[in-house]
Amino acid sequence: MVMSLNAHITGWAHTRFGKLSATLEELVVEVTRGGLASAELEASEIDAIYYAQYNAGMHPLTFGSALPLQADDPLWGVPATRVENACASGATAVHQGLLALRSGVARHVLVVGVEKMTETDAAGVRKALIGADYEKAGTDYPLGFAGRFALVAQEYSRRFGDCGDTLARIAAKSHRNALDNPYAHLRKDFDEEFCRTVSDANPLVADPLRRTDCSPVSDGAAALVLSAGSAPHATAGGAVSVAGVGHATDYFPAAKRDPLAFAASATAWQRAMDMAGVGVADLSFVEVHDCFTIAELVLYETFGLAPAGKGSTLLDDGTVYRDGRLPVNPSGGLKSKGHPVGATGVSQLVLAAMQLTGSAGAMQLPEASVAAVHNMGGLGIANFVTVLRAG
Repeated sequence: MVMSLNAHITGWAHTRFGKLSATLEELVVEVTRGGLASAELEASEIDAIYYAQYNAGMHPLTFGSALPLQADDPLWGVPATRVENACASGATAVHQGLLALRSGVARHVLVVGVEKMTETDAAGVRKALIGADYEKAGTDYPLGFAGRFALVAQEYSRRFGDCGDTLARIAAKSHRNALDNPYAHLRKDFDEEFCRTVSDANPLVADPLRRTDCSPVSDGAAALVLSAGSAPHATAGGAVSVAGVGHATDYFPAAKRDPLAFAASATAWQRAMDMAGVGVADLSFVEVHDCFTIAELVLYETFGLAPAGKGSTLLDDGTVYRDGRLPVNPSGGLKSKGHPVGATGVSQLVLAAMQLTGSAGAMQLPEASVAAVHNMGGLGIANFVTVLRAG
């Protein structure tokens, strides 16, 4: 059933992603002020704040929901809630904000996503992130989530033939797209030959995943303002309507999931598409949660862009490239843009909104009217899809 959410994204802000000197508080204040200015709202007009941060020990401040108040004193007293849902923390916060609008308790909601990861050593980041895995949480698993997604790649190759070259092509595509993204962590044009070749510069992380198959550890923040009704406040490029949302959760134990199905992602996708009343042919572009290149490949098939085992054909015929029929991750994706966990889901929606308002600068696609954005936590456990329309 097609139904109206009557909600818009009316403002946004985004920091650069990477190894940043700014503190957690400074990142939050920057995007809070930027988001309010973009929406042309006074701080006193915000009715609720949702703050996404995974943290899990990567930063000493584990209770940051009040940090946005540092941006402007009139935010004092506004209800602020920290949301944590692994790598889907950002999208979860956005969807909670949408619920606040739909319930009528809020007219304007501020959503902030942030993470400071680079001040923690590699072992600490690995331990924090693996806490989102049912089997390995609490263990000193040296391969981290790369090891878990490597198992997906191994199974894909077992069923459909070696996928190493396809993953390299996806990685090279992401790197090329990120060159035009001023916020991206990795603005380096690594070609397909570099991405497919194991070398000192591109070592094997977890067979068959190479470094170029893995998203980097990043700092960064993003914010957006959600508004109910006709959205009287909007950016210079106009508001972006939230046309559909989908949320689905899968079983936690790996034994209860087909590693190549990403079944709950498929359910979230269908729920969002049904609510928006659109199909794949209506989409201008897609942003997917490509924490590893194998995730992007599997999601091609999960979302029905290609049959099972045939995701590589979307690269063969150019469909998913910037100039193709359905560009995937024109931002460079998590793979090259970076993946500051709590910020990721918010960032995806901000950059999609920029595309839909013609304000994406060098990233801008020639045609952008409808977008689908996918954010997931864990290995396909927490799954969110948001369909956006221009205007």
